[in-house]
Amino acid sequence: MAKEEMKIGEISKPRFEFRSFGQHFEDAAKRMARLSAPVPEKVWERYSDEIYILSRTNDMNNTKIRDGKMDIKTYVQTVDGLEQWNPLMKGEFPIKAEVLKNEVFPAFQVQMPALVKDVYTFEEFMEMVYKHPDLAAVNVHKQRFGYMVNNTICEFGEVLINGARVITINSESTEIEDIKKTIKDIGLEGVENINYLQAIKRVIGMIRKPLAN
Repeated sequence: MAKEEMKIGEISKPRFEFRSFGQHFEDAAKRMARLSAPVPEKVWERYSDEIYILSRTNDMNNTKIRDGKMDIKTYVQTVDGLEQWNPLMKGEFPIKAEVLKNEVFPAFQVQMPALVKDVYTFEEFMEMVYKHPDLAAVNVHKQRFGYMVNNTICEFGEVLINGARVITINSESTEIEDIKKTIKDIGLEGVENINYLQAIKRVIGMIRKPLAN
């Protein structure tokens, strides 16, 4: 079977991903840039502001809000150290209480707050998050530079997690061997695979563990 050609910004089959966070990935980033095939200008440099909702009781579902829309991804499996995540839910504010009850709070795996309205605004939802003892809302600003190495979608980025600066680097594809080759080619063999959920929890102290470097 022919391999799927990766295209930045387009939907594909569920991808596997290597990603890490730390302070020192300059050499790998330079190699990534030099080895990259041409990529669309729209991904040369991107900025975004997002809110991640973290749960103390759950590392299986990754929830973020951007531009008034909620996106929840769920962990599927790890193969050869690479993680696969699938979309679980996409929602938009104002959001129905039924969706919060049946999809959002079950994904957090925390006690359900009292829902007394049929529909909740973004501000009302966030107030429930702020008051919940097992949830934390974290502001994340991203500056990302997109590349394509060995037919894998790659990026190097500077991330501010509640203002704390960290660096991230990644490679993702439907093809595991292509990611493994990219990891080797850019000099990231042996570096810990850390997803966004884990990285943010480490930075804010919800997990007592350092980043990769």
